[in-house]
Amino acid sequence: MAENETAEATGSGEPAGRANRRKVREGIVVSTAMDKTTVVAVTERVRHPKYSKTVQRTRKVYVHDEENQTNAGDRVRVAETRPLSKLKRWRLVEILERAR
Repeated sequence: MAENETAEATGSGEPAGRANRRKVREGIVVSTAMDKTTVVAVTERVRHPKYSKTVQRTRKVYVHDEENQTNAGDRVRVAETRPLSKLKRWRLVEILERAR
């Protein structure tokens, strides 16, 4: 019974020890040319190991957008998911800000 209580507390339906936290990132939509897929540029700030200066690194990720609701320039939140195709490993969670 204690295992059930921890599963309900996490809200995932899995025991608390096995609940895997998926990565969540924010980025800017770069391309919407494909069907149900958007390309999002995710920028992260990291400290350079040698020079201790903060640098920005940008990575493009392919995001599953089921309803094709994003446009280039939108700020979006994406979450890691199972592999959906050769390159798609992320899904659209929400649109934070529409492009002007």
